[in-house]
Amino acid sequence: MKNAREILKYIGPGLLVTVGFIDPGNWASNVAAGSSFGLNLLWVVLLSTIILIVLQHNAAHLGIATGLCLAEATSIYLNKFLATVVLSSAMLATVSTAMAEILGGAIAIEMLFKIPIKLGCLIILPFTIFFLFSNSYKKVERWIIAFVSLIGLSFLIELFLVKVPIKDVVLGWITPSIPSGSLVVVLSILGAVVMPHNLFLHSEIIQSRQWNTQDEKIIKHQLKFEFVDTLFSMFIGFLINSSMIIIAHATFYTKGIAVESLPQAQQMLKPILGNFSATIFAFALLLSGISSSITAAFTGGTIMAGFYRRPYNIEELPTKIGIIIPLVLASIIILFISDPFKALIISQMLLSLQLPITIILQIYLTSSKKVMGKFANSLVDKIILLIVAAVVIGLDVFLLITSL
Repeated sequence: MKNAREILKYIGPGLLVTVGFIDPGNWASNVAAGSSFGLNLLWVVLLSTIILIVLQHNAAHLGIATGLCLAEATSIYLNKFLATVVLSSAMLATVSTAMAEILGGAIAIEMLFKIPIKLGCLIILPFTIFFLFSNSYKKVERWIIAFVSLIGLSFLIELFLVKVPIKDVVLGWITPSIPSGSLVVVLSILGAVVMPHNLFLHSEIIQSRQWNTQDEKIIKHQLKFEFVDTLFSMFIGFLINSSMIIIAHATFYTKGIAVESLPQAQQMLKPILGNFSATIFAFALLLSGISSSITAAFTGGTIMAGFYRRPYNIEELPTKIGIIIPLVLASIIILFISDPFKALIISQMLLSLQLPITIILQIYLTSSKKVMGKFANSLVDKIILLIVAAVVIGLDVFLLITSL
């Protein structure tokens, strides 16, 4: 009982990461996957989640063992030019992320209140900036946990409204296949689940639980409970992502309907599952858009502070600028977008192309005894991480060759 209470104290940082891979970009990728390819791409969600657990635990490992986030460690241990290139690419990935988050929230506002998408973006933008500038980390964490809980509950309700083919779902998880024309969707799911900005984010927010980083026993204790938090949080995200594909399969694929936009998905839910289901869908999307916009901006603040070898601190100018940059740039891009649904999918694909840079960086830092001391990656850790890197880079190369 005592251990259970102690574990609960450490649940939180992982859920902020979970928001990043149940964001509107995931919704677009998963609805496209489920409506066009049925349950055939569920295995991508499982594979992506396993990769995610390995990488997120490793990123948190860096934060706990060194007291530095990934952005700070990059600035300190890489030469200035290379650090600038890597962190600039990470900031661009965060802009791509923020675009998907804000766009998804704006689409939900349009669904619920008939407000045009571009005007909805201008509502999400100031709300997100105000939220981060006026709340402590602890308050942000509590709000995000509440949002994730409501999103999970929304999809649980949706699942009860459809017939779930349990045997086919299990087979979809464990049987890899790439149907004709599905490669872009496969990559977009990977990019939507394993997101580079989440690696920067996790290494920063794990330090919200203050401890003495000079005490080896305390570090080992923190690592143990962090892993429980990561497993628990990533499993929730896995269930929510799988639910999206299952619902899209049951409501659209089985009826031969290919969904090309999230509003279209909502409108089609009405005659199939009723108005209540369509409202729940839009409400959950709005929560997803708002909460993931907050975490994307949080990451922007972390990366910009890292340029100056500083931790995230809302009172300091680099953090404030880092929060504003991805939100403002993403909003400007959205004003010129003609196809929001396609933009969501492409944004996730772009993330998967930046991901190898962040993965290689992370493996280099966490394998270095200069950086990690006795907590550097073991040989087994290095092998697992290199396999993960090879899978991600292999898929990216495959995508580029196929596209060309």
